[in-house]
Amino acid sequence: MYEIMKLPYGINELEPQIAGSVMEPHYNLLYKTYYNKLMEELNKNNYDFKYSIEELPKHIDEFSLVDRGVILHNLGGVLNHNLYWLSMNPRPSAPSGKLLDRINIQFGNFNNFIREYKGKAEFLIGSGYTTLVTNSEGELIIINLANQETPYTYNLTPLFTIDLWEHAYYPQYLNDRNSYIDNFFKKASFEYASQKYNEMFG
Repeated sequence: MYEIMKLPYGINELEPQIAGSVMEPHYNLLYKTYYNKLMEELNKNNYDFKYSIEELPKHIDEFSLVDRGVILHNLGGVLNHNLYWLSMNPRPSAPSGKLLDRINIQFGNFNNFIREYKGKAEFLIGSGYTTLVTNSEGELIIINLANQETPYTYNLTPLFTIDLWEHAYYPQYLNDRNSYIDNFFKKASFEYASQKYNEMFG
């Protein structure tokens, strides 16, 4: 059985940028619903949990066509939120080590990277995520994926993400998603992204 991720900080600790009144239903209702539905579907299929949760999207074709879509949707809901929780922290942090080196090579500097990331996020239409991923060669790519698609499906490893579903910022920012994007980066943490990238390519 996969374990549900515990928030690495308190519900209210991302304020004022992310209100506790937004985080509480986001984590305790929406995220836990994805997790519970995923477990329900996997157990219904007598799944033996032989793959890590990150490996499972690459093996989705081992499930029946009837169940595959539901499993993948809820699996993406869990994986994307797991990364989103890790992409924020009351004590924000910049990239370090090999990840910072790669950002400087590809984007010139961290400020350029943030500017490009925000531009990509503002361009996303509808619900989804803007995610920093790496391919097997260590190249960094900022991608938009709709709904609960996961980069693992495309053999890409996600490092950092912003949730752009309305429930991540409404009603705090109302329909001003761009203000949410700007304020999200005031609590952005690249600690996990740096560790993951350094593990892969250090």
